[in-house]
Amino acid sequence: MLIISPAVCGALTPEEVLVVANKMAWHSCDLAEYYMKRRGIPAENLIELKAPVTEHCNRDDYEQYIASPIRAFLKKNDPEGSRFRCLVTMYGIPLRVYPPKLTSEDQKRLSGLQKQQDVIREQISKAEREQNKKELTALKDAETQLKKQIDRARKTLQGAAVDSELALVREDHYSLDGWLPNKYFLGYRGQKIDNMPQNVLVVSRLDGPSEEIVRRIIDDSLETEREGLRGTAYFDARWPDPGDKKLTGYAFYDRAIHNAARVVEKSKRMPVVADSQAKLFQPGQCPNTAFYCGWYSLAHYVDAFTWARGAVGFHIASSECTTLKNKGSQVWCKVMLEKGVAATLGPVAEPYVQAFPPPDLFFALLIDGRLTLAECYALSNPFWSWQMVLIGDPLYRPFKMDVSAN
Repeated sequence: MLIISPAVCGALTPEEVLVVANKMAWHSCDLAEYYMKRRGIPAENLIELKAPVTEHCNRDDYEQYIASPIRAFLKKNDPEGSRFRCLVTMYGIPLRVYPPKLTSEDQKRLSGLQKQQDVIREQISKAEREQNKKELTALKDAETQLKKQIDRARKTLQGAAVDSELALVREDHYSLDGWLPNKYFLGYRGQKIDNMPQNVLVVSRLDGPSEEIVRRIIDDSLETEREGLRGTAYFDARWPDPGDKKLTGYAFYDRAIHNAARVVEKSKRMPVVADSQAKLFQPGQCPNTAFYCGWYSLAHYVDAFTWARGAVGFHIASSECTTLKNKGSQVWCKVMLEKGVAATLGPVAEPYVQAFPPPDLFFALLIDGRLTLAECYALSNPFWSWQMVLIGDPLYRPFKMDVSAN
């Protein structure tokens, strides 16, 4: 897992970071300047957009006010694509881009598919009443295929995280219909992958519920690099470790949580607590948390943790980064930032479980200490033009001093 890609790693330097702020959003540009000064990022590495101030934007606004100005800046200032490797979206940049609006032709096609779905559902009901198992199986398969056509017709798979789209801002053209494979993902090594974009930027976000929280993330990351990340790693699987069986889906990720616990324990950088009960850690059970990964409490943070300075963690569930601003929301990314983490990640919409970075890979890279947060994410993130967002200082290396000492 620790065969590191020279194409993305090396490691990332401040000169290679491009910062994007929103002139229209209160504090966005101030925070960008604060971050750049603290990290020694050159002043000319700043793009100030006039973008929507909402968390979600439509596709037209994304193209006009976000992607196009960034694309123009890169063509002018980095035409060979060798100067900038990482893009940072600041507080005030929209979080999610909606799917495109349906045209009248799209609506007509969708209506026809929905009528077909109604007919098939009636046929399924009839087959169930008649207990015709063979016909029922065929009809359900047909309904599954039709649902996929309906999703495409609705263009629901064409929505994405702004950051995940911006990773491909250098690409001239790519399909919006679902995710695209990430060329840096270590899980693809040795495989022939179709439709893999090559002009890729690593993207991270400095954002949160308030300006103060963003400043705290920046300060905590720098302070932790000086002192080292200290605390306990908590990993919360749902089932006992299945061993070396060939697994997919939920079982694959559950085992990856077990593997992550072993990787961190073997490193001897911190104590590890691993749980394999269906129930999540409960309030008060996770003091001084430095690392966390677990599941599954959908859009409902469980207050089990006190977070160490510089803590990194994420919760595997479908809605955990749908908002960073809505006051009543209990999604994990938002609340974890409020409670004190320095870095987290999550989806802005349904990502399907295979879109999450495998926890064992992400934490193995991070605890190794040689790579920045953004590089660890790039090497463990399977897809771009999809739903996942990384929140944190891209240059953050929580074990920088430990590696330097060795």
